[in-house]
Amino acid sequence: HSSYIQQNRENGLRTYRKLCSIDTNFNLCLFFLFFYTSCSTPRLKRSIVGFLPVLSWLPRYSIWDYGMPDLISGISVGIMHLPQGMAYALLASLPPVFGLYTSLYPPLIYFIFGTSRHISIGTFTILSIMIGSVTERLAPDSDFLIYNGTNVTEEVDIISRDFYRVQVAAAATVLGGLIQVVLGLVQFGFVGTYLSEPLVRGYTTAASAHAVVAQLKYILGVSPKRFSGPLSIVYTLADLFMLLPETHLPTLLASVVSIVVLITAKELNTALRQKLLVPIPIVVATVISFYTRLSKTYKISVVGEIPSGLQPPSIPNASVFSEVVLDAFAMAIVGYAISISLGKTFALKHGYKVDSNQELVALGLSNTFGGFFQCFSVCSSMSRSLIQESTGGKTQIAGVVSGVIVLVTVLKLGSLFQELPKAVLAAIVFVNLKGMFKQYYDIVTLWRSSKIDLLIWLVTYVSTVLFNLDMGLGASMGFALLTVIFRTQRLESFPISNLSAVFLTTVICSILLLHHV
Repeated sequence: HSSYIQQNRENGLRTYRKLCSIDTNFNLCLFFLFFYTSCSTPRLKRSIVGFLPVLSWLPRYSIWDYGMPDLISGISVGIMHLPQGMAYALLASLPPVFGLYTSLYPPLIYFIFGTSRHISIGTFTILSIMIGSVTERLAPDSDFLIYNGTNVTEEVDIISRDFYRVQVAAAATVLGGLIQVVLGLVQFGFVGTYLSEPLVRGYTTAASAHAVVAQLKYILGVSPKRFSGPLSIVYTLADLFMLLPETHLPTLLASVVSIVVLITAKELNTALRQKLLVPIPIVVATVISFYTRLSKTYKISVVGEIPSGLQPPSIPNASVFSEVVLDAFAMAIVGYAISISLGKTFALKHGYKVDSNQELVALGLSNTFGGFFQCFSVCSSMSRSLIQESTGGKTQIAGVVSGVIVLVTVLKLGSLFQELPKAVLAAIVFVNLKGMFKQYYDIVTLWRSSKIDLLIWLVTYVSTVLFNLDMGLGASMGFALLTVIFRTQRLESFPISNLSAVFLTTVICSILLLHHV
């Protein structure tokens, strides 16, 4: 029987060689025949649906069951996008209107490629701070000074500075998005598993401290010097302390009143969120700030001109890629870790699954596409996602509705925000950081549960506060690596399979730390 099979095999090879000598296209035909037989229709359908998850649920979407909840949820989230987008653009050291662009394009892309039904993609505090550190490092005020004739006084060419900062932010965003897409395609979604919860929470808590310090100049109405590099937060606080006598009292008063009103109204809105269609604090702050005209009466700094219409797409400035590649890598990892943890939380609560690799691809495409429209780096936002879920949102149709709200604002209602004081935007950032301030209670919780996890949290927090966000991330992951090695010495309590985390963490923290060598 074996000799018979061998004889048929040899006959087949001779026939194949004859056909190849007769028809040069036979190899190509054979390839397509093999491709057709091996890629069945069901398998091809699964591949397409896996890459475009919207095809799995949109054809079965029930307007009667989901339409109204998604509409209400989308309106609520869309209204939140407006002040948050402009406020976080200030964190990124960019003109506020680019925060609106960032709240428009990425959610529409995630609607097509994302697998989570409840997270809200858009601006986020941590990534805005990281973008701000990059833009201020590569486009400092000192590079755009202009002189008034023969006078020795100096002024900053704000138009040129902001134009270049937008280019830097877009380049970092596109590069970070491409990194996320590549990692997702090579099935690297498990990277979020090895970013432990104490590390992520310690990092976000420290980043919120950077956000608070960055907003103090708007709260006090002063202009401190810009510092970058290690200990920059310490130098900034020292300079702010020296400028306290120059505090602009009307700005400070507006900031305090805004914070008090926003906190009170937000608590009220939380208590009545099942009855109210839109978040109260956003509406109240926007209406009051528009009609009071504080800028003309008390010289309070305002948002300024917001151009109507959309910006045409443009190719990112590739010349700055080499200068932002490591920052882009850090933003790609941090943004994905935040999004996947929030997405899995909602998925577990509502009984569905999110694909970690597809989430990485969806987030990467949202950043890549958005970068071509002058957006900066995005991920999911806890505050907006909670609103989207608590107001009854069922699918990412709510994200499309929120995008429509932002689009209408950019096209027709942008002038309403031109008189919005920057102090109000800073107050919005303060109030939205309330949840992160509560993470300081982790110290007590971890002290009772795990001393090693507490040490990871503290080292992450201190290193991130004292150093840049990217260098702090590298140092904290390096320390987490040491704890992994330590735990591997006790094999009876640490699974051998987790040793792969050692190699992965080593690679990531080495890349981040080499940025500063």
